Amino acid sequence: MKFDSVIIGGGLAGLVCGIKLSQQGHRCVIISSGQSALHFLSGSFDLLNRLPDGTPVDHPLTAVKELIKMEPEHPYTKLGEIRFEELVAEAEQFFSGIGIELAGSATRNHFRVTPMGTLKRTWLTLADFVTCENDIQLPWKQLTIFNPAGFLDFYPHFVADEFRKLGATCEVHEFNLPDLDILRRNPSELRSTNIARILDKPDNREHLCRILIRESSGTDAILLPACLGLDQPDTVRIIEERVGKPVYLIPTIPPSIAGIGMQQFLRNTFQKLGGVYMMGDHVMNADIENHRVKRVYSYNHGDIPFEANHFVLATGSYFSRGLTATRDRVYEPVFNLNVSYLKERQEWYTGNIFDAQAYQQFGVSTSLDFQAVTGDTLLSNLYVGGAILEGFNPIKEGSGGGVSILTALDIAGKILKDQSVWNCSI
Repeated sequence: MKFDSVIIGGGLAGLVCGIKLSQQGHRCVIISSGQSALHFLSGSFDLLNRLPDGTPVDHPLTAVKELIKMEPEHPYTKLGEIRFEELVAEAEQFFSGIGIELAGSATRNHFRVTPMGTLKRTWLTLADFVTCENDIQLPWKQLTIFNPAGFLDFYPHFVADEFRKLGATCEVHEFNLPDLDILRRNPSELRSTNIARILDKPDNREHLCRILIRESSGTDAILLPACLGLDQPDTVRIIEERVGKPVYLIPTIPPSIAGIGMQQFLRNTFQKLGGVYMMGDHVMNADIENHRVKRVYSYNHGDIPFEANHFVLATGSYFSRGLTATRDRVYEPVFNLNVSYLKERQEWYTGNIFDAQAYQQFGVSTSLDFQAVTGDTLLSNLYVGGAILEGFNPIKEGSGGGVSILTALDIAGKILKDQSVWNCSI
């Protein structure tokens, strides 16, 4: 099977890269092993929330200068200040261009609500989610939180307590619907995905709207856990129009409806553009000739290779097995690429779970153009992007989404500049 580009990994970086390439007429295939970290999305994409020394960041476009001084191997450092700013603007246009409505801008971080009700800096947030401009005051004075009775992946009273600290009056109401009782027979079934499939049905949605109208008198805004909108993405807007008040979502403990919905939307967008998405498969090995990857072989397709002019490795970090850790080393399992990590295992982590852990910055080493390296050999047509990269701490910095999106767009741009793309067909 021949393609212009083969993308290994179907998470955020792989999908963004594949969509941009497909928009320009490239014949792309994404080989995805399964669930990606997108399924844990809390409704926002972070760009840069803190510098590596812990300094909070309000203005990412300004703070990146300091980051570059601190972290020479950081993906943003490899991009450079000018390219970073260009890609940030491109990313914001990219999402609006494919129909994803996001609030926020890189000119200034805003704050979004966590599942526990605290406020966290971020870059872009899905439009249906609660956001505010600062962490000292909410935009509303009176709020009402509604929660499905028995739903254990959301803690409305914790959220309400945090909102009261910010000066808002916050009430909590539980609600029930007959169809939810079916799930309630088995507590393990009362999960956000199953609840969403019930609440998205028109009859149940109308029943919910009547409850919201009856129980929200005097409130400025209605808040719901993010357990609706899976099959009907405009559910929140429909409820808002019916109730006549602002309605917003608060993220829950994973699985994340927002993340699953984002994954489905990006995948559908890619496929509508002509991209081929192979789910439940993973690349086993590759043929490399003259410092270039010629073809890769997957588990499901055996000795039938995937051939292309360009390859992109976006398999994520430990969670999605883009990186594998043993007791004495960390390695990349497909191409055996160079990985940066500390040789002494006791240096990988500290005893305090809240500290910045060294292993979180381990990752694949690349050239400044994100080209892969194995031993002393630069693989000129194999690019590496997203969470698998070395030199950044996505949790402590709040940079995971930004690294995935910006490196994916940058790599796609480099591939598009290469004029030696062959015509191909399956």
